[in-house]
Amino acid sequence: MSAGTGTQGARILLVEDSETQALQLRHVLESNGLHVTWRSTAEAALDSLNEKLPDLVIADFHLPGMNGDELSRQMRLNVRTRAIPVIMLTEARERGVERQGLESGADAYVSKSAEQALIILRIRALLRRRAAPAATVEEHRNAPSFSAFRRARLLVVDSDNAQRTYLEEILAREGYSVTCVASPDEALDLVSVQGANLDCVLVNILSPASDGVELCRRLNVYRGVAPVPGTEVATYYIVGLGNEDSGDILARAFAAGADDIVPAAADADVMRVRIRALVRRKLLQDENWRIETELQERDLALERARTEAAAAEARAALAGALEKANHELEESNQRLKDTQAKLVQAAKMASLGELVAGIAHEINNPLAFILAHQGTVERLLADVAKKLPGSAAIEKPVAKSRERVAAMKLGLGRIQELVLNLRRFSRLDEGDFQTVNVRESIDTVLALLGHRLGARIDVRRRFDAVPDLYCSPALLNQVVMNIIGNAADAISGSGAIDIETWSDDTTYTIRISDTGPGIPPDLRERIFEPFFTTKPVGAGTGLGLAIAYSVVQAHKGTITVDSGPSGGTSFTITIPRQTHQ
Repeated sequence: MSAGTGTQGARILLVEDSETQALQLRHVLESNGLHVTWRSTAEAALDSLNEKLPDLVIADFHLPGMNGDELSRQMRLNVRTRAIPVIMLTEARERGVERQGLESGADAYVSKSAEQALIILRIRALLRRRAAPAATVEEHRNAPSFSAFRRARLLVVDSDNAQRTYLEEILAREGYSVTCVASPDEALDLVSVQGANLDCVLVNILSPASDGVELCRRLNVYRGVAPVPGTEVATYYIVGLGNEDSGDILARAFAAGADDIVPAAADADVMRVRIRALVRRKLLQDENWRIETELQERDLALERARTEAAAAEARAALAGALEKANHELEESNQRLKDTQAKLVQAAKMASLGELVAGIAHEINNPLAFILAHQGTVERLLADVAKKLPGSAAIEKPVAKSRERVAAMKLGLGRIQELVLNLRRFSRLDEGDFQTVNVRESIDTVLALLGHRLGARIDVRRRFDAVPDLYCSPALLNQVVMNIIGNAADAISGSGAIDIETWSDDTTYTIRISDTGPGIPPDLRERIFEPFFTTKPVGAGTGLGLAIAYSVVQAHKGTITVDSGPSGGTSFTITIPRQTHQ
């Protein structure tokens, strides 16, 4: 006899202390396509349950040490094993222990003397419902909480009114919710609508008024599909009320989908125990399926949470990386702008240096010629005045001419000073680098500008740098003098000028701050341009800061302008320290 679809390859744990009986039963089981593991004691069986779980356990009631009923009870106490079907084996004369075995948690009671075919039918029926139909996952998702109690729901199908009343009475005493119908059509109509709400259907397979086996078959079809759109798949058990000794009809009933056969002539106590065992198994499976569903949903929720956390972390990391990249890009753009501005300024200065050098040279030649003739004219006018004394007609024009020549001399001096500044701007007279005492040089500059500083401007010195610096003297007598002079001109009334120096191993810094009105931010980028000035017409040439910029560039340094600590202007000159060469 074939084990049948759904049982082929199932794993059976056989617990039997008699090696002879174990070998016989093992041969029967393996001949029907089942895989059998044998243990001789309940204690050894419990140890094996810690490994790979079987699909079904067959246990002798009488075992050395722990009995089979205690093994079943231990299995029902463990969440991993409580839904595994258990068949209890007893001797034929031990009908009195059937109740004890079933009450302990066994699902079926089979005599050792029963036909082999009956044992295989029992196994096949128990294994048939070992996995939940796919659609029951949704059913259990919507089911009440695991901690909620509910009454098992039973349907009794029997054409005999007295038998229906008898079954309803003994089952209701067990706390079940019982519905009774007389005909197969009524049963099928009810199942088509309420099948998912049933736990067990009892069918009289020996009813003279209908074909009980055919009803089992149709009920079996209903519990495999959802007949009405929107209803859940039914997962009830089918129990045939008949005779365990009626061979052919028994096999037909199991083949049609019956999960158990209960003797219709059994006394009330046996009937209650057999139905109770089957309902218990159904409720345990429901709870296990619910637990599995909840665990799956928790795993999915955990995985979703992990995925969302990983995604959030990735988004945060990406946002951080983007923010960092944007910040670095902004810094790079700013450095590029600064470098571009410096290059433009350097190009301007280089071009203007060449232009100014040419202009200074061209102006200087006729200037020298005019200055030379101016001196000659001045001497001739003096000679004329000596040779023609007392001649009013001539003396007055000569005196006027001499005044005009003196005015010309003053103007030519201004032009000569402008040419000198142009030559300095074009770096024609920078001179060689040498070691300079910065403190002494700044004091000398302040002495030269004493007439412009007077008593109204307080000059505060703070020299923290080393005293000596290897540089061009123009750094101090042109740059520093020009900045201090501009600061003195900018301060209206009394004020202060702060001169600070500091140095490290690589750079030397001079900062000059004043308490004047300051330079507007929109003009700071232009103050180093040649001929740009904020002074009134005739008060400056606009070359001072351009010369300062040029000198600092020659030292490969930087000169910057900002607001001073007291609200005025602050110039910071930073140059690399060089060793004497």
